[in-house]
Amino acid sequence: MNHIELKVNGIRIARDVEDNLRLSDFLREDLQLTGTKEGCSVGECGACTVIMDGKSVCSCLLLAAQCNGAEVTTVEALYHDPVGKKLQNAFVRHGGVQCGFCTPGVLMSTKALLDENPSPSDDELKEALEGNLCRCTGYQPIITSIKAVLKA
Repeated sequence: MNHIELKVNGIRIARDVEDNLRLSDFLREDLQLTGTKEGCSVGECGACTVIMDGKSVCSCLLLAAQCNGAEVTTVEALYHDPVGKKLQNAFVRHGGVQCGFCTPGVLMSTKALLDENPSPSDDELKEALEGNLCRCTGYQPIITSIKAVLKA
């Protein structure tokens, strides 16, 4: 067992966790933050993307114990964030959401990019989304949704 203390969506959390507990499982099962999805379990699909200490990361690749002292933001926090809320609304308006499975990860990758660079180029935007697989939209509605927020 490991004792961890971290901040998740602005709330301090202290827990004892098993050595092999992944961050994605900790978020979903222990904290009931089910917006973080698990797709591939090997860091290839991006559905489990969260922001940790300002960077987008695949939560399926991290052990919860590795996050001791970190600040983690999940898709649930976007509702209360002005940019996050704009992104969510734009995805709905412009068809960036279809089945919705990839959407939390795409939103978190985009939010991490915009936090670092509020005016990304098309190439920077595409690079930020490289780790997020979407099987429904063909990516154009996702890009259109993000660009709508950038124009606003």
